[in-house]
Amino acid sequence: MEITESFHTSMVQIVLGSKFASDTLLHRYKSFNGFVARLTKEESERMKGMDGVVSVIPDRVHNVQTSRSWNFLNFPENVPRANEESNTIVGVIDSGIWISNANSFTGGGFGPPPQKWKGTCYNFTCNNKVIGARYFRIGGQFRPQDIISPTDTGGHGSHCASIAAGNRVPNANLFGFGLGTTRGGVPSARIAVYKVCWTSGCNTVDILAGFDAAIADGVDIISISVGSTVIKHPQYFDDEFAIGAFHAMKRGILTSKTADNLGPVRASISNVAPWLISVAATTIDRKFFSDLKLGNGQIIRGISVNTFSPTQNGYPLVFGGDVPAPGFNSSTSSTCEYNSLNGALVRGKIVFCDGYLPPPYVGFASGAAGVIFNSVSPLLVADVHALPTIHISARDGNFVFNYLKSTSNPTATIFQSYKGIDSSAPYIAPFSSRCPNKITPNILKSDIAAPGVDILAAYSPISPISGINGDSRLSYFNILSGTSMTCPHVTATAVYVKSFHPSWSPAVLKSALMTTATPLNPALNPGAEFAYGAGQINPLKAINPGLVYDAGPKDYVNFLCGQGYTTQNLQIITGDNNTCTSANRGFVFNLNLPSFALSTARSSNNTVTYGRTVTNVGSARSTYRAIVSRYPSSLNIQVVPNVLTFTFVGQRLSFTLRIQGTINANLVSSSLTWDDGTHQVRSPIVVYVP
Repeated sequence: MEITESFHTSMVQIVLGSKFASDTLLHRYKSFNGFVARLTKEESERMKGMDGVVSVIPDRVHNVQTSRSWNFLNFPENVPRANEESNTIVGVIDSGIWISNANSFTGGGFGPPPQKWKGTCYNFTCNNKVIGARYFRIGGQFRPQDIISPTDTGGHGSHCASIAAGNRVPNANLFGFGLGTTRGGVPSARIAVYKVCWTSGCNTVDILAGFDAAIADGVDIISISVGSTVIKHPQYFDDEFAIGAFHAMKRGILTSKTADNLGPVRASISNVAPWLISVAATTIDRKFFSDLKLGNGQIIRGISVNTFSPTQNGYPLVFGGDVPAPGFNSSTSSTCEYNSLNGALVRGKIVFCDGYLPPPYVGFASGAAGVIFNSVSPLLVADVHALPTIHISARDGNFVFNYLKSTSNPTATIFQSYKGIDSSAPYIAPFSSRCPNKITPNILKSDIAAPGVDILAAYSPISPISGINGDSRLSYFNILSGTSMTCPHVTATAVYVKSFHPSWSPAVLKSALMTTATPLNPALNPGAEFAYGAGQINPLKAINPGLVYDAGPKDYVNFLCGQGYTTQNLQIITGDNNTCTSANRGFVFNLNLPSFALSTARSSNNTVTYGRTVTNVGSARSTYRAIVSRYPSSLNIQVVPNVLTFTFVGQRLSFTLRIQGTINANLVSSSLTWDDGTHQVRSPIVVYVP
């Protein structure tokens, strides 16, 4: 038994005493110094007080969070490809994969797995496309719906894997919707899946086990579209995602992580570790509309992915608040919450609902013939419900309600959906989590944005497309929305860049994506950089960024020392001999990030200097000039030196950016762009009042 394993056992024995049993210590991680033990709350508190313990993390439960999107990003099928793409391995930590998915994951045309691959397939048949598959369920109970293998029963893992690296599949569609060719951003890359999500959710201990295995197996990029359903702000080493991503970074592996779906609330983002890339969700220019026809002939347009066609000309129309089920009041039934409607009074009728609820909160609406949602929420996400559904604006909802109350026999018809265009795209989806960063306020998060609304991709054909048990509609493809869909877009872009530059570090890959991103229109995006970070990914530009901001384990160690971590705590987590001294307690302002953020009190006078170093990866001989975009007269932003002259590739030059003055607004946006006439290396600058 290794020393660390003996140490883990003795720690648990000390805490439990005579109650210690062999099955109390459930799992030991290999890529980082940690273990899983079954403890009461009192026992876990005793464990926290022991020498050598950095944190005791409860086993939290998280939830899982494209025929058009890649073209919308100006990334067509025939882009230049590097041979190295087929030697790159994407590690997908999610709900598994449905491998026989209408050719999305077939292994034909692929050679054997790359020689660097150390993984395996457990209780699963892999191929030369999906080269690894494992599952983890440490201490948790399986449910009857769970398949105890890496097989995807819910569809989420397959959807995310295919966006990142799925094969090209022509004529893909969801019952005719979204018809086109689906493909991953890097269709030649290999996939390794780590199933940590089950019908009960995704547990902390399993997520860490997925990271542990992916690191040991030799993946190149980790993609994880899993997150919390409530706003939390855990410290870096109380956060399983930050811990896993830190150890991945030490092995040269970038982690691409969702920003979560808790927006548009301010400070709703929790994935703030600077060594991972956090991804916000944008719209694409495709929308799915549906029409509602009232008995008076009025036609109202809304949104939905409604695959049903009406079987009669008009259905009786009722208001949910007028038909509560026994035990429910009208205020609950008015929203059409699950089981709140009286089945005897709504069966065969269309129900008008005040507000909007996602499919799981509605189900079959107690047997209604259809549901009309009326809400102040933007008409953005076209969900797939288990029955005919349409989401209309509050203004149109007033028309429907007034009509319903003005006649003794109101009727309505919901028609099948059709494709439309959103000319305002891209803009940030309301559900996408927002900054500011509550853990380190002077680091901007999210880092970047990518498509996450109405994305068609692979799905599990044993899972109903609405996610509602009893819905008989099954498909190899589905249309889903969420930051879950954004993450694999960024994963694929990072793999695409890495295929041209295999030696680039996680920080360099992140920098290349951020500094070449397309700025979004702040007029369409409340919160500006707090919503979209550096902007929307631009895969083709990212392979030639010109300059990059690099950082490695030592830089992050210095940063953590500056955040107050002790040498003892640091070494237990990092597994090395780094120490925190007065010399390396680096300020956050000197962490070599491709963005700048300053949290300040309103009207407070500031003088803050950021230290940065850029590495030339463009032309050997080049001269870059600093361009700082407009900012208010109460601020002064200076770059010294404001000209950088390079004489060879790989040369590193440093500069400082100084922010002086005050702000009176909640948020002031600017940017620094290093321009050599060919490359525009852009970094966002944000000064804000927390």
